[in-house]
Amino acid sequence: MSEFFSLGSFSTGATVRIGAALLLCCTGLNPAGAETIASAYTSAAEKDCRTIGKPDNDSSTQSCPGKDGLIVLVNEGDLRQTVSVGRTVSAAAKEPAAQTWFGPFNSAGKTIEWRMADGKPFAIIQRWQIADNDDQGKQGPNNKPLLVVTRLAPGPVCHVAYVDAAANANANELARQAADEGARSFACGKDKVKVVGTRGRAIDLALP
Repeated sequence: MSEFFSLGSFSTGATVRIGAALLLCCTGLNPAGAETIASAYTSAAEKDCRTIGKPDNDSSTQSCPGKDGLIVLVNEGDLRQTVSVGRTVSAAAKEPAAQTWFGPFNSAGKTIEWRMADGKPFAIIQRWQIADNDDQGKQGPNNKPLLVVTRLAPGPVCHVAYVDAAANANANELARQAADEGARSFACGKDKVKVVGTRGRAIDLALP
């Protein structure tokens, strides 16, 4: 019996269903009920944020506008930063992300990528620079780039995944995949932060 078949041997209804399936396959259209995931971007540059309180030489706190009415809280102390997200400054300050920092000196990037499902943000991706005291340059320790994926509400806000940006040529794609596939189901305080892709020096600095 031949394994080949002709579309002409199917009923009209079957032909229509096959045609629709081929259209979805080839055009990238989402079937009914499937969510649309995309990226949006905001700035955490000082000029685009509001300083909270009076900064001193060692610390400062800034509130930056995000997506969907959320704010990004950036806190710096002793040349280390934390980044959290919430509806208000006080809410963001209570999230696990607000108490999560790296041991070496570090700074978070000024561009924040928001992963959105049907227009609602569920994760952010941000590039950090982690100082490597074992790799000294003319200006001091050289920095190692790290992409940090942070899950958003509903539920706690916390780090979900780290991607070494120098060790992975496709670091941005890996970070987006980690956000899309794991951020919403990640249990803050129970699940361990996932290392995605090739582990490089930035990961060693972030997770000693």
